[in-house]
Amino acid sequence: MRALECLVAIVDQGSLTRAAAALHMSQPALSHQIAAIERELGTPAIERLPRGIRPTAAGLAAVAEARIALAAADRAVKTGKKVAAGTAGRVRIACAETMTAWVLLPVLRSWRRRFPDVELDLKEYTSADRMLDVLQAGGADIIVGPRPTRTNEHTQTLGREEIVIVASPEHRFSGMDAVPLTELIAEPLLHYSPGCGFGGTVDQLADRRGVVLPQPVLRTGSPRTAAQLATAGMGVAIVPFSALTVRPGGTIRSLDPPELRDVVVIVAAPHDELLRRFVADLKGNGLPDLAGRCRTA
Repeated sequence: MRALECLVAIVDQGSLTRAAAALHMSQPALSHQIAAIERELGTPAIERLPRGIRPTAAGLAAVAEARIALAAADRAVKTGKKVAAGTAGRVRIACAETMTAWVLLPVLRSWRRRFPDVELDLKEYTSADRMLDVLQAGGADIIVGPRPTRTNEHTQTLGREEIVIVASPEHRFSGMDAVPLTELIAEPLLHYSPGCGFGGTVDQLADRRGVVLPQPVLRTGSPRTAAQLATAGMGVAIVPFSALTVRPGGTIRSLDPPELRDVVVIVAAPHDELLRRFVADLKGNGLPDLAGRCRTA
């Protein structure tokens, strides 16, 4: 790169003496750099005249490409510095589908305004364990969602989210302050497909409380869909609070006793400045306290 810089300077200055002065180097050192380029080209790059120099055809062609290469090198250095400072680069985010708007949106909106040189890549999932697999395989830089069933990665807790019961507006649960899990035994249950991680959460909750849930009337792969179906009267659903819309319209009740789960952020490279800044903003923003039913840590 230094030799290319010397060649461009000579052509721009039209003189070895002026080029050496502009580059703050001796003329013999400059001549050495040009000789090296000419050996690579296999032909002279400049023609020495009594007064100054004149580039050869090969020299002009090399200078045109050298300008592109030098500009690219300059951009590379500047980009590297920005990334090191946490103001440029790429953040690949894997997020639980219910938490994109609930947790991520304020931070994403802020970053688009504050760090326009940062590329944000978002993919949504319905399984925390699947997100962890993607992170460990190098397909994501950071994951946001419920705590996976296993992890040795760098995990930080953003807060806690309540798991709630959803039913239609006219359902009998609307007359209750909270709903014991046993009340669902006689209800048409909306459950989850095997690929949905929250289905395992529901089953573990029932096991801990010694409740045998009824056979589902319908299964879905999305807690958001389950909440919408329950609101429409298709049955009763257990969902994370983040699955609810701003105005769900149905009956929303806490379990009795309440059930909470951790919301975490996991990063692949905790010392990366860009990721550290993103995590700091997530923690600073915290979890929304929607309707008083989500408790932030």
